[in-house]
Amino acid sequence: MRRVIEYLSLIGFVAAAFVLSLLPGGVWAGLLTANLRMGIETPWSVPVALAVLWLAWRWAGGRWPWPRSEVQRAYRRANPMSLRATAWALLANGFSLVALIGVWIVLRHLVKTPGNPTPDFSAYPLPITCLIIACAAVVGAVSEEVGLRGYLQGRLERIAPWPAAVVLMALVAAPGHALTQGFAWPTLLFYVLADATYGLTAYLTDSILPGVVAHAAGLALFFAFIWPHDQARQLVSLDHAGLGFWGLVAQTAIFTVLAAWAFVRLAGAHPRGTVCVSLRAA
Repeated sequence: MRRVIEYLSLIGFVAAAFVLSLLPGGVWAGLLTANLRMGIETPWSVPVALAVLWLAWRWAGGRWPWPRSEVQRAYRRANPMSLRATAWALLANGFSLVALIGVWIVLRHLVKTPGNPTPDFSAYPLPITCLIIACAAVVGAVSEEVGLRGYLQGRLERIAPWPAAVVLMALVAAPGHALTQGFAWPTLLFYVLADATYGLTAYLTDSILPGVVAHAAGLALFFAFIWPHDQARQLVSLDHAGLGFWGLVAQTAIFTVLAAWAFVRLAGAHPRGTVCVSLRAA
């Protein structure tokens, strides 16, 4: 009976972490939709969404409006890092981002998929478009890093070896991405790789902070330069692929190797801290 209760508790915790990672994005989508219908000339949805995100951040860290919770603070995993470790973490994620861009475009040339739907901002002023993209990137990055790499992966690391925790977190997150972007295997594969990258960063640094920065930068790049062009990508046969396609393949391979090297350096720059110990003791 005790084992059943433990399993049910774990399932409930996973579900709560999943909701925590999706809810701010859903609130932002609703606010942006209403703002677009009312007229985006005054982008009121941005400060409102950021205020909601700030409240969610404080709640996830065990602060107001409930009594301070050290367990929640530990699960949020927003721990400070040394400058050296931060630099290696951001470099590793920068290399990973270039590799992942190559993966996304290559897969779109090989397999026809719906792509990631994005609003058409061509009729709006550039400053407003940049503001909306930046807000979407920050909301998505913060909510997913807290919910997935903080709460979910932190709990999984208590009961499984860290590689299994990272992989399980990425697999649990995949359906959430597919709900908005389609259940096509190239899309699922891409997000498993991306989530595993952020999960590895969170484990090696005991912090979601570098992941938040890297994730936000990646979302902004994809929102602005990658996803809007998905519908125009043509299928490519490997027998007749041109230099552009093979250049993307080379980009993916080279920057994957560079990312692996940077993660190895990161592992040496930031020894495991006390967060996992505190989580296991909680």
